[in-house]
Amino acid sequence: MQYKRLLSGVACCLFPVLAQAAMPVFYACPESVPATSISLTGVPAGWTPYIDSPLYLSAAAPIDGAPERRGQLVPSGERKKKGHTALSYRLEGRYPDGKWLQCSYGAHGEVTLSRRMDDSVSLCEFTYRKGGKAGQNEIDIDCR
Repeated sequence: MQYKRLLSGVACCLFPVLAQAAMPVFYACPESVPATSISLTGVPAGWTPYIDSPLYLSAAAPIDGAPERRGQLVPSGERKKKGHTALSYRLEGRYPDGKWLQCSYGAHGEVTLSRRMDDSVSLCEFTYRKGGKAGQNEIDIDCR
């Protein structure tokens, strides 16, 4: 009887730890970069800049290190199904400068926002759907 109590005591304490380790880490890119946060400097003399709309999310991916390193990674898999494209990235191995999430905005990714991801993340899947604005994609991010 003591043995069963010990096992159930250990199970009660270990289960939350094991369940938490299996849970995905939640990441999401902002839907857009507001027009009010975009400014142009060094514009040629005589020209007046005007920005009237936000830049919408067009792409997202994990990168190796901070954005200035330009550590673009190649997806390890791709699936297409009914208007969705899913790209998966295996993030195993060493990342001495960290694993980062990069969100790209504008039709050609002219602006990026990046943030460091948890070092424990070893797999991410990015599911793309066409958004309602020109060049926009809605992207679901699932990292574990």
